[in-house]
Parts: sequence; C-alpha cells; structure tokens
Amino acid sequence: MKILLVEDDSEISDMLQNFLSTENFEVAAAGDGEEAVKIFEETPFDLVLLDLMIPKINGMEVMRRIRACSTVPIIIISAKDTDSDKTLGLGLGADDYITKPFSVSEVLARIKANIRRSTQYAAVYREEAAEEVLVCGSLTVDTGNYAVMKDGQRVELTAKEFEILKLLMKNPKKVYTKEQLYSMVWQDAYCGDENAVNVHISRLRNKIEENPREPKYILTVWGIGYKLGENR
Repeated sequence: MKILLVEDDSEISDMLQNFLSTENFEVAAAGDGEEAVKIFEETPFDLVLLDLMIPKINGMEVMRRIRACSTVPIIIISAKDTDSDKTLGLGLGADDYITKPFSVSEVLARIKANIRRSTQYAAVYREEAAEEVLVCGSLTVDTGNYAVMKDGQRVELTAKEFEILKLLMKNPKKVYTKEQLYSMVWQDAYCGDENAVNVHISRLRNKIEENPREPKYILTVWGIGYKLGENR
C-alpha cells in the first residue's frame, strides 16, 4: 500500500515515515503543498496523510485539487482542533481527522480502517456489476460502474457520498437515523459525533440538488434522520 505523507515538520515526517515503513507501507513524503500536488499527479496512492498548515499551497487547497480527480482516502493531521476546522476539512473531502499531538498507533489504526473501507467499497462495486441502475427523477445511479448521472451529466462523488446515495435510493421508503447511516456507510461504531454525517449529507446535496436549501432528493425527517425524496 502506498501512502502520500504531506507534512512540513521534518521530525514528524521522519517519525511517521520510519514507523509506517516498519508496518510495510510505502511512503512518499512532501514538505509543501506544491510538491504534494506534483507527486500525487505522477503516482497512484492508496491513502493521503495531509497536514493543513503547509507552505506554498495550503492543505485545504491540496485536498481540493486531489478531490477534483480522485476519491482516494484523505486523513487530515492538524494542530487545529476546533469543530469548525474539522467540519471544514470534512466538507472539502477529508475522510478522517486526527489532531496533533497524536500517537503513531492511532495513526496506524485510522490508516488501516480507511484503506479497509476503501478496498471493501471497490470489491463491492465489482461484485455489483450486474445490478440494476437506480433512478430517481433526473438522477441515475449505476451501482456496477460506480457512476452517478444528473440530467445526463456525470456527478463526481466520493466513496462515502456514493454509499449514502445508493443506500437511500435502494431503500426509497425507509428513514435512516444518523446512527444507522454512520454504522452502514462508515462501517464503524457510532460515537455520537454528528459532524461526519451532516457534512457528507450537505456536500452530497450541493452536488445533486438544484437548490441544496430546498432538497428534493435527500429529505430531512426532523428528529429522526434522512430519507429519499418523492422525486421519482
């Protein structure tokens, strides 16, 4: 497995490179955002570890550029630990957020969890090659080819966004709580943190709704959770 590590603190970078190498990961390191983008464009990676406060091109912009062309798992590692920072990072496409200072064992656990989810999704998509195409209004989801079309135009979704949309479209009459969505999409125990679900729902609405403030596809059922709209 190949990991791109973007970190300008040489001590932290060296520590993570050495530790992850002993865990049989191949690590490419970048000390600034410009170098990170260049390396990513030249080499396929299984995961990106990204610090936000890096020179030349900041971490948020690096993530935006990666997300424009790839759904690779991105884990932010940052000393900025406010809810607004975490929400912004998740909103721009991060899959996970680790706050400095951290333990290398925590980083390893998060890396393995995110790669496992990513590879499981890929395996599921391959197995579903013969599945039906799901249609809701002008929205079409081809579960076999991992493709989403709106009004005939391709919509680029991350793996988790795709899983949320597919889950709702395959079960159009069911209302899902945030706990259920988290457990089924993240495949992890729900710890009461609503940020991840809220941010992914908001980001998904921005991509598929005509007016995200008045959604027709992903409806909020107040006090419960979310369901597919009647726009079918």
